[in-house]
Parts: sequence; structure tokens; C-alpha cells
Amino acid sequence: MSFEIPDDCRYLESHEWARTENGTVRVGITDFAQDELGDVVFVELPEVGDAVGIEDAFGVIESIKAVSDIYAPVSGTVTGANETLIDEPELVNEDPYGDGWMIELDPDDEADLEDLLSPEEYREQIE
Repeated sequence: MSFEIPDDCRYLESHEWARTENGTVRVGITDFAQDELGDVVFVELPEVGDAVGIEDAFGVIESIKAVSDIYAPVSGTVTGANETLIDEPELVNEDPYGDGWMIELDPDDEADLEDLLSPEEYREQIE
């Protein structure tokens, strides 16, 4: 099975992605992760203004199979949370890199993104 792995993202080994847009880092879980979880039924996200550290759990995702923590790929301050997921958690399954995004961060140091897995490295990890 082939999973979508966008080239404009960086990845954590725990299957979160990070994409930078105009100095903001948008975060979600990967296509592989949503497939492993199965049907997502609940997502718990942090409040805007919360501070998160690198690889700190910032939220919880629940599926019909499991409950998992979601980890921050970089440290920073939460500037946005995808409130749509409260009523439509299935967006994580349907569009993990688009409408299924989870949070936006003002990163403490954008250079931290360089420490994450490249698309090629992430692809090797999941194959």
C-alpha cells in the first residue's frame, strides 16, 4: 500500500507532520498514522496560547481501535487549533494533510524543523 507523504512537510518518527507557512508551523498526523488508527472518532486539542515543547504530547486522538497521544514536532506557542475536528473528527481520515490538520504553532526556533525526518527518511521508516 502506498501512503501520501507530501514533500513540503517534515516528520516525527511518531507519525506527525509539520509544514511551515509564513513563519507558522501547521501540525497533523500522517496518512500512515490515520490508516493505522482506523476511523477517528474524537480529537482533543490544546488551547490557543498554550506552550508546547518538542515531542511533548499536545493532544489526544481516539479511534475505534486505540487512543493515542499526538506529539509536537517543534516547541512553540499554539496560535490555532482546528475546532472543526470537534464535530468532524473523520476529517483526519479523509484529508490528513489538509482539512484534517490539528494545530498551528508560532515556533520558538524554526531551525528545529531541520531535525525532523525528511519525506524520504519518513518513507523509509514506514516501508
